[in-house]
Amino acid sequence: MFGKVLVANRGEIALRVMRACKELGIPTVAIHSEVDEDALHVKFADEAVCVGPAHGGLSYLDIKAILSACEVTGADALHPGYGFLAENADFSEVCEAHEITFIGPTADMMRKLGDKAQARAIMSASGVPVIPGTDGIVAGAEEGAKAADSLGYPVMIKASAGGGGKGMRAAADRDEFMSNFQLAQAEAEAAFGNGDIYIEKLILEPRHIEFQVLGDEHGNVVHLGERDCSIQRRHQKLIEESPSPAVTPELRQRMGEAAVRGTKGAGYVSAGTVEFLLDAQGNFYFMEMNTRIQVEHPVTELVTGVDLIKEQIRIAAGQRIEVEQARLGLRGHAIECRINAEDPERDFVPCPGTVTDFYVPGGPGIRVDTHVYSGYVIPPHYDSMIAKLLAHGNTRQEAIARMRRALEEFVIVGVATTIPFHTAMMNDADFVAGSFDTGTLARKKKAYEELIGAV
Repeated sequence: MFGKVLVANRGEIALRVMRACKELGIPTVAIHSEVDEDALHVKFADEAVCVGPAHGGLSYLDIKAILSACEVTGADALHPGYGFLAENADFSEVCEAHEITFIGPTADMMRKLGDKAQARAIMSASGVPVIPGTDGIVAGAEEGAKAADSLGYPVMIKASAGGGGKGMRAAADRDEFMSNFQLAQAEAEAAFGNGDIYIEKLILEPRHIEFQVLGDEHGNVVHLGERDCSIQRRHQKLIEESPSPAVTPELRQRMGEAAVRGTKGAGYVSAGTVEFLLDAQGNFYFMEMNTRIQVEHPVTELVTGVDLIKEQIRIAAGQRIEVEQARLGLRGHAIECRINAEDPERDFVPCPGTVTDFYVPGGPGIRVDTHVYSGYVIPPHYDSMIAKLLAHGNTRQEAIARMRRALEEFVIVGVATTIPFHTAMMNDADFVAGSFDTGTLARKKKAYEELIGAV
């Protein structure tokens, strides 16, 4: 096992990794920007190193500064969390060159699966259903339009690199395709430094279903069931749950087997997520694979009892996965609400500032992952998520009831948050019935705004 782990991140995920390390008996090192000097992850680590000013590009993304922190503290392993450098293949490669274990997949694997066109080819070769589309990137708008004409509209224009909905545009006809192709390409180039584009058939009103997988260097791969991440706004997840209301045991088995086949076919080692689109007829298609721990990983932990961060660390240390597929099952139902410092009544505009009062809910089945406390100043420089609120129950109905209660108990004063939005969702008839897809929020925008205003 590792002698010391440096956590190359901030906020609740840094704390989450440190807690896992503490239980494994591994000392930890926190890195922080100047503005994060009083952050909880700094206070709870065994050691802490300032790596630069507030701007993320000059601190949490400064590879030289982070490697220097490893050197001066003697850290022999590094956990990147999610975001920042978590899926940066160059960073993983540099860590390896400096004999620092990167707790995650290899640089080669990140490059292959981080390129959506390559990932699609790998999955297709492994017998995983993929969305009909081009075999690889297209040379330009005209070639792409010919492919779209052949596939039949509507289509999705997609950036081969990156994620988070950037570089994605739908097109209902050829005219819209030609204009949106240029927009998607420009956005991808600006966001990822890579303007490569491929084309897929647009799956109408799908659900976003992802399978958590673990793979070790001994050839073992398991899946830990699915998460339904269909409640989204502009391709950004807001609510996640497991199991999905739309997935039957038979479908879960088929999708899980496909996720395992794809993971084995890629030779993937570490924790990862195979993401699918599920249509109304029960057909599923590979969308992408995330080569990191996900924001929503606690949902899976609650229904399986598996500590995913510990497994990720053990795998990186060369150990075998400690869980067996035959013994894995989903117990009860879990829901996660991402609590962001955003104002849902003003189109979710970010609201940094000082949290003057902070009280987290408790009671049966409630988990809160957060780095916030009373008096904490939310800086404007980073992601606006300030907490993850989870509810676990024996049934989906019980989990929703517990989430409603927990949202009522959650007190955050000083900044606007998305708590009113989540309260509205937990009382929405369609959500309660499990009848929703990735386009639900967009189609019902006005109705949901009225619900939020009434909370």
